[in-house]
Amino acid sequence: MSSSVSTKRRELRNRRHVSVRKRISGTAERPRLAVFRSSRHISAQVIDDVEGRTLAYASTMEKDMKSGTGGPLNDAGEVGRRLATRAREVGVDTVVFDRGGFKYHGRVAALGDAAREAGLKF
Repeated sequence: MSSSVSTKRRELRNRRHVSVRKRISGTAERPRLAVFRSSRHISAQVIDDVEGRTLAYASTMEKDMKSGTGGPLNDAGEVGRRLATRAREVGVDTVVFDRGGFKYHGRVAALGDAAREAGLKF
């Protein structure tokens, strides 16, 4: 048994992510909103790829998010809202959405929709 199912799944996601990253790059005017989803948590950051700087960050691993707000979809939505408000505080209105090789479905979609409702455009 040379490779497990989870390793194969991770390799396929990384291949999709590389394929997406060939076409998507964040600039100072329009940074990249990168999403990472694990089995338990979700995190997102707004990145200026030209300078290599993270402008804003939000995650379910933050101390005040530990209590949980009622399920993974609600937590992902809260992360999206927090990220959008933090990004707007540093002057970012429009972003390029990088789903990180994940399907735009479920928690990733909930995060994106909540970020849009909170004022980010993508």
